[in-house]
Amino acid sequence: MSLTSIAGKFFLARQKKLEQHINGAETLQNNVLHHLIEKGRYTEYGRKHLFSSIKDYDSFTRNVPVNTYEELKADIDRMRHGEPDVLWQGTVKWYAKSSGTTNDKSKFIPISQEGLHRIHYQGGSDVVAIYLRNNPSSRMFDGKGLILGGSHSSNYNLPNSLVGDLSAILIENINPLVNLVRVPKKSTALLSDFEVKRERIAAETLNANVTNLSGVPSWMLSVLVKVLEMSGKKTIDEVWPNLEVFFHGGIAFTPYRSQYEKIITSPKMRYMETYNASEGFFGIQDDPADKSMLLMCDYDVFYEFLPMDELESDHPSIVPLWGVETGRNYAMLITTSCGLWRYMIGDTVRFTSRNPYKFVITGRTKYFINAFGEELIQDNAEKGLAYACEMTGAEVSEYTAAPLFMDQKAKCRHQWVIEFAKEPDSLERFAALLDKRLQEVNSDYEAKRYHDITMQHLEVIKARPGLFNDWMKSRNKLGGQNKVPRLSNSRDNINSLLEMNGGCEGGKE
Repeated sequence: MSLTSIAGKFFLARQKKLEQHINGAETLQNNVLHHLIEKGRYTEYGRKHLFSSIKDYDSFTRNVPVNTYEELKADIDRMRHGEPDVLWQGTVKWYAKSSGTTNDKSKFIPISQEGLHRIHYQGGSDVVAIYLRNNPSSRMFDGKGLILGGSHSSNYNLPNSLVGDLSAILIENINPLVNLVRVPKKSTALLSDFEVKRERIAAETLNANVTNLSGVPSWMLSVLVKVLEMSGKKTIDEVWPNLEVFFHGGIAFTPYRSQYEKIITSPKMRYMETYNASEGFFGIQDDPADKSMLLMCDYDVFYEFLPMDELESDHPSIVPLWGVETGRNYAMLITTSCGLWRYMIGDTVRFTSRNPYKFVITGRTKYFINAFGEELIQDNAEKGLAYACEMTGAEVSEYTAAPLFMDQKAKCRHQWVIEFAKEPDSLERFAALLDKRLQEVNSDYEAKRYHDITMQHLEVIKARPGLFNDWMKSRNKLGGQNKVPRLSNSRDNINSLLEMNGGCEGGKE
C-alpha cells in the first residue's frame, strides 16, 4: 500500500463535507457572516460600528462601510505595533506584504491565528482533498512536494511578529509533519535573494523524488529552467519521472501553459488552479475539465460583489453571493477573520454557474485600460494573446500594455510590450491577430476601433530577453507573490520598461 493511499483516508471526511457547496452555499455563507460578526463584537472596530445590533446581512451593510486598504491602514499599523483587539480579537503577529496595485506602495495584510488556519491552511488542505478525489490513483505522497515560497523579516522587532510574503509566513508556521514531504529545506525556501534561492532549490531537488509542484507559474518556470540547466536534461520528466501535478495560482496560467507543456512532456501531468492571495484563499479548480473554480464558502470569508459597471457609482448595488448573476463582471469584497471588513480586494471575477457557485478571475479593478472608453480588462487580454499565439506559433513569457494618448501624428492607440519565449512567425501578423481578437471579445474596444476614428491599430514592441525579470529585480520584486502589472491606464510602468529595453522600439508593428 502506498503512502498516498494511507494519507488519503485523512481527507475522506472533508471530501464528503465539500458536497455542501453544491446546494448549501448560501447557508454556509450566512453561518460565516454570523460567526465573524460575533467574534468582531469584541473589537474596537466592532464597537464603533455597532456589531452588537447586527442581526442579518441587511443590518451588516447598514452598519459597516465598504473599505479599501487606505481606510484600514491606520488601524493595521496600530496592530503592527502590537495593539490588540483593533480589527480582530487579540494580537495579530503576522502580516503579508503585498503591492496589489500598479504602484510601489506596499500593503500589510493582517494574518490572524484564525485566518491562518481557517482560511489559508484550510485552502491548501482542500486542494489536496479535491485532487485526491479526482485522481484516486495518485502517488503524490510517495514523493516530495516542491513548494516555492518568498521571504519574511521581523515586524517592528516585536517578538515572534513577522512581515513578508504570505507563502513565507505559511512555511514558517507549517505543521512540522508537512516538512517531511516537501522540498527545499526551510532555510532555502525562505531566502530573500530569488536568484540565489533558485540555484539552491535546483541543487537540493535534482536527486529528490518530486511528485508535485506548488507556486506562482512565472517564478516556478524560472526554477524549472534552472533545474534543467543544472541537470543537463531536456525535460523535467527525465529529472523527476514521478511528477504528476502543478498546483498554481497568483497569476493567469494561460500565457505559460505552452512553455510548461514543452518542458514537462508526461501525459500524466496535471495542472490545478487555485485562487489564493495575501487576503485569503477563495477558490479551487474542482473539475479538471472546467477552467472555472469552486468558490470556497465555509472558510472564515464572507463574500460580496460589486458590479464593475457600477464601480464609479456613489451607490453601487453590492450583492451577497446569493445575489450574483452569471456572466456579469464583479469586483470582489471580503470580510474575514483577519480583520478585513467589507474589504475591496482589487480582483474582478465572473460567475459561470450557481449551485455550485463557480467563477473565473477576470482581472484587477486597477489592471484595465479605459483611456478611450474601451474598458479592456485582463480577461480580454489573455484571450487575445492566446489566439494570436495559437495562430502564429508564438509563446508569450511576459507582457504589459498601456494607452498611448497621442503620437507625433495625433494617433491614439494601445501600446504593448511583450517578451516572447518563442517569437511569432510575423510580429505584424501577431499584432493584427491580437487586435482582431480583442475586438471580438470586447464590444467597447470594437466600437472605439471602428474605422480607426477613436483608436488606431495597437502597437506591439518586442522586449529583449530578460527585460521583465530585470525590471522586477530593479524594483526589488523578484520571486514570492510579486506580479507583473498587465494593464494600466498610466504609462509609468511601460515607460520604465521601454527605457530598460534600451529605448528600443524596434519590432513594433
